[in-house]
This record gives sequence, structure tokens and C-alpha cells, in this order.
Amino acid sequence: MKQRFNLRAMYVPAAFSLLLLSACTSHKDNTDERQPYVIPDSLARTLKVDTATTSNVTDALKFNGMVDFDADKVANIYPLVSGTASGITVMPGDYVKAGQVLGTVSSSEMANFSSSLVNAEAQVTVAKKQLDQQKQLYNSGLASQVDITTAQANYTEAEAALIAAKRVLSVNGNNTNGKYLIKTPVPGFVVQKNVNNGTNIRTDNNAPLFVVSDLQSVWVQANVYEENISKVHNGDTAEVSTVAYPDKVFKGVVNRVMNVLDPTTKVMKIRVVLNNPGYLLKPQMFATVAINNTESQQATTVASSALIFDHSQYYVIVLHPNNKPELRGVDVISINGSKAYIRSGVKPGDRLVASDAILIYGSLNS
Repeated sequence: MKQRFNLRAMYVPAAFSLLLLSACTSHKDNTDERQPYVIPDSLARTLKVDTATTSNVTDALKFNGMVDFDADKVANIYPLVSGTASGITVMPGDYVKAGQVLGTVSSSEMANFSSSLVNAEAQVTVAKKQLDQQKQLYNSGLASQVDITTAQANYTEAEAALIAAKRVLSVNGNNTNGKYLIKTPVPGFVVQKNVNNGTNIRTDNNAPLFVVSDLQSVWVQANVYEENISKVHNGDTAEVSTVAYPDKVFKGVVNRVMNVLDPTTKVMKIRVVLNNPGYLLKPQMFATVAINNTESQQATTVASSALIFDHSQYYVIVLHPNNKPELRGVDVISINGSKAYIRSGVKPGDRLVASDAILIYGSLNS
């Protein structure tokens, strides 16, 4: 007996299945619809928010330079007499006090200075006795006024010779034992030493025996090219950075613009004076000098930490009420340290995310 199929009974379950699948698909589409990103309250409480303002554009001009001694606090100690050096114990880098003896020079010139002083003192003694004798003779009628005048002149000349001998000896260290004492007139560090024990010293030597510098302040000489000469002035504040201390910025002032160009390099020198606590800066260190130049142009100013750079474009995240972020592309004029100057994209008064901006940027693009 042939079995008969109920086609209607087969169609009903199939239609129900299609209906159920359609309902599930519709429900899934509604669930997967993208919702606007809102910054979580826990993150919003930790964010740094910057408000855009309007200010003059300030450029940071950077120049290459080198740390140098403060020439106003450097003593070049030259030999005043010839002779043989001895008693030298200091080395480059040693700290010395003002008046400290750095060594001695055994010198025949010092012996002559001492001898001249003794002779001058003897001449004064003799001249004084002769003057007293002539006065006694004059009172007794045995000498004339001319004799007294002559004795007085001799005594005056002897005193002048004594004064000269004392001054010569004082200039040369005021030591009467035939040795010249090498002393430093200023406190500081021995930065150069050009003499050793046993060295024969001549007064016509062009090199100093020692160079002593007080490194509590230093100079930084920087090179300024022609296109930036008009942007650098005396009194400008300067920030100096070095390779030795990459995380440290030394602040100083431009106190001299040389106003002449080097004929070979075609650069103009400027000098920045820096305090040097702890003697961190050493002469001959390479340095970078940054000087802020304020222009008359005004622009919208934001914190540079609010900028995000991606795909050759700068962005900022504008924060609206209820922690709703908005991603905007901006046209940056320049960035100077902690500030960025914007031509378009934001306006004064906009509130920008200035910390963890890259994290929120990633969430907005996910």
C-alpha cells in the first residue's frame, strides 16, 4: 500500500522555522548596533583637562653651544720671577682657597729683592743719624742750614728707596728667604696645570703656571645663524640642556650678544650666564641653548600633551558634558615645550583631554 505525504503538514514547521530565524536575526542586528563611546567615570576622575586659550605664538629657537669658564672669575697665575719650581702638590680638579700656596720657586731674583730691602733699611738708618748729627752741629754753630738741608734730602731719598724695596718685595710675594710663593688670588678649582716640580721657570713664558676658576657660575657660548639674529636679544631667558644630564634643564639669561659674525663659520656668538649648583656643568661640555621668541601673531593655545599624531594628522579629544568625547583633527602652527599653537580645529574655551589621550583615542577608533 502506497504511503501518502501531507504536504501541508510539512510546510507549517518550515514556515515556523523561517519566522524564528528572522526574529533571531532582527534581535541580533539591534543588539550589535554601535553605541557612542562615553568615558567611564573611573577614568574621567583621573584625567587632566586643559581649556584652550588665546595667546601670542612663542617659538623655541635652539642653538648649539659649549660650556666655558666664567672669565670674570678665572685667575691665570703667571710667574713673576724666574727660577726652579718645587713643593707643587695640587692637581687639576683640586679645590683651592684664596691665598693658598700652590708651590714655590727658588729664585735669585727674590734673593736680590731681599738684599735690596736690607740695604735700603741700612741706608735709612745711616741717613737718619747723619740728619740728627747735622741738627746738633747746627745748634752748636758748627753747621750751616745748607748742611741740614742736604742731610734732610739724603734721608728723604733713603726712605723713598726703602718704600720702593718693600713694594717690589710685596708684589713678588713678600717672602724674604729667597723663594717666590705661588699663590692663588681666588678660590676655585685648578682647571689647568702647566708646571711640575723641577721645572725651570722663565718670566717670558706665555702659558700660565696654573689656571683657577670658580665654577659656581659658568658661561655657555652658543652659535646663532644669520636668519635668527633678529630674534635674539640681551636679557632673553634661556634654557640649556646637555648630553650628560638629558633630563635636567638649566635656566639662565643671555647677557651678551657679540654683534659680529665669525668670518669663517658666519655665525654670531651669544653668551648665557648660568648658576652651577653642585658643579654639574663642566667646561668644554656640549650644550643646546633654547631661547623663547614671542611673536605678534596670536593663536589658539592648548597643552601639547592634548595632541595625538596619527596618519600624518594631529588630533585632539574635546570633552563634552556627561564625559562624551569628540575626536577632532587640528592644524598645528608650532609646538613649544608644554604648549601647542593651533590654527584651526578648536576654539578658545574648548575643554580638551590632556592626559591618557591616546587611550581614549584607541577606544574611539575600536
